[in-house]
Amino acid sequence: MAENTPPQPYDREARGVRLVAVLLGLTVVSGLIDAVSYLGLGHVFTANMTGNVVVLGFAAAGAPGFSVPHTLTSLGFFAVGAMAGGRIVARMDTGSRRTWARVSLGAEALLVGVAAVIAFAAPDAHATTYPLIALTAFAMGLRNATVRKLGVSNYSTTTVVTMTMTGLLSDTVTGDTSGPATRRRAAALVAMVGGAFLGAWLTLHHGLRYPLLLAALAAGAFALTASGRE
Repeated sequence: MAENTPPQPYDREARGVRLVAVLLGLTVVSGLIDAVSYLGLGHVFTANMTGNVVVLGFAAAGAPGFSVPHTLTSLGFFAVGAMAGGRIVARMDTGSRRTWARVSLGAEALLVGVAAVIAFAAPDAHATTYPLIALTAFAMGLRNATVRKLGVSNYSTTTVVTMTMTGLLSDTVTGDTSGPATRRRAAALVAMVGGAFLGAWLTLHHGLRYPLLLAALAAGAFALTASGRE
């Protein structure tokens, strides 16, 4: 008779949704947020700061439809959010990875949720542009700092896909396309496009309220369900 297999120790970190799936969902949220900000808040990004730096150059050159104050507000609050995320990292880095992820995502859900409430209360985006830019940019900065330190393979960020696309296309040349890295990169690209499409459709047809609400609910769901395992 085979010996009984000893019971495995309880792993609290493994409870919940894997971080890979969470980060993929957050990439969809990034598409939603940037669709809202670019289409509804005056051609500014609040998740993609690479694009925002380029937009700042457009605005400074006097290109129509772009605003230096809007762009600087986004960059500034993203920076503050990233520093806040760094503070969370410093306080929780030696503790539970699961708790760390959930606290950060809970803060993101709260910030985007407040933005959604503002959008419902004052549908005229011109009157609420700066608060909405500030809240969503702060949330995205906080999230980026957390995602960077979580260190999940091939998910150093959930808000830009330039290096993701580079890695994916580079792998096709070398023939290294069968591993999990390729699947994760391809999934991230699809997630970003899907989130941007959904966010753009909702913004164009229903205003800023519903995409912000959806983004807040998604972040809240991940805050409640994220595990600490990759």
